[in-house]
Amino acid sequence: MSSIQNIVSQFTADLEKTAKVADVLNLKAQALGKQGSLSEILKGLKDATPEERKTIGAEANVAKNQIEELVANKITALESAEINKSLLKDKVDFSMRDSILELGLQAAGMHPVSIVQREIEDIFLSMGFEVLDGPHIEDEWHNFEALNIPANHPARDMQDTFWFADMKHLLRTHTSTIQVRGMKTRKPPFRFVGPGKVFRCERTDASHEMCFHQLEGMMVGEDVTIGHLIYFMKTLLSEIFKKEVEVRLRPGFFPFVEPGFELDIKCLICGGKGCSVCKHVGWVELLPCGMVHPNVLKAGGIDPEKNNGFAFGLGLDRLVMMRYGIDDIRLIHSGDLRFNSQFKTF
Repeated sequence: MSSIQNIVSQFTADLEKTAKVADVLNLKAQALGKQGSLSEILKGLKDATPEERKTIGAEANVAKNQIEELVANKITALESAEINKSLLKDKVDFSMRDSILELGLQAAGMHPVSIVQREIEDIFLSMGFEVLDGPHIEDEWHNFEALNIPANHPARDMQDTFWFADMKHLLRTHTSTIQVRGMKTRKPPFRFVGPGKVFRCERTDASHEMCFHQLEGMMVGEDVTIGHLIYFMKTLLSEIFKKEVEVRLRPGFFPFVEPGFELDIKCLICGGKGCSVCKHVGWVELLPCGMVHPNVLKAGGIDPEKNNGFAFGLGLDRLVMMRYGIDDIRLIHSGDLRFNSQFKTF
């Protein structure tokens, strides 16, 4: 018994002196290996009485567990010390611009969609809006039915929507689903925006992608008018482009608003002369909008007899293209870091 205790005590003392993982493992082998000191004691149990074998075996088991725990803790400590030493040696203060340039590191920049999205969020926050989020995978009710889109509507057609195998779930086709979830958890009056990525099975070209970004917005309360809608949209665009932007409002049909409008912006790529981005008409469809349909308010748990509101869906990618003069939406989704590096964050 005393020999076992001495092995543990000696092992503990020797372990304190080790500074390498290899030395720790060698020390463990000397104690617990086939020819180790603890194993030698156990080999001598054949000459002991049954009671002695029981007592010494139990003590040896405790000693073995103690040694293994000491080894594990020591290895963890040595590895952590090595990592910290390496991190300290290679430390770079990325908050210091000069340090980055001295090391020859190129600032990668931030994606233009992220830049504009954050600016828009700040603009709406300053006007009393909340910023909400929602899931990419939706069900039929949130994506269609709650938004007054009947079963036979073209938007449900397979060539527009990415459906899952159960034909009940899909990749959301618009951020309007955030409207439904937002209404369910709030009581009027309220106002919020919801940026996010959406998915549609479309043919790609200079102005269309299968995966793109939108920003949804909604304001609900008493006596909300189209005048409120136009005010907030013009304020947004003038803040983003830092100048007055020429817009036009024309009738448009969307199941979730009544009346519905298309808010177009004069193409800032060609100045209204016509190009591939604006499909050679001089205007870019930027912002479908309108007054929220009573059926949508009901689906959100709101009484349309007491409250009304407006909603809009901003094409975030197209807004980014206008802002930075990008003539092909596919560049935004290319994942090319050379493209991102043009948009510096400092």
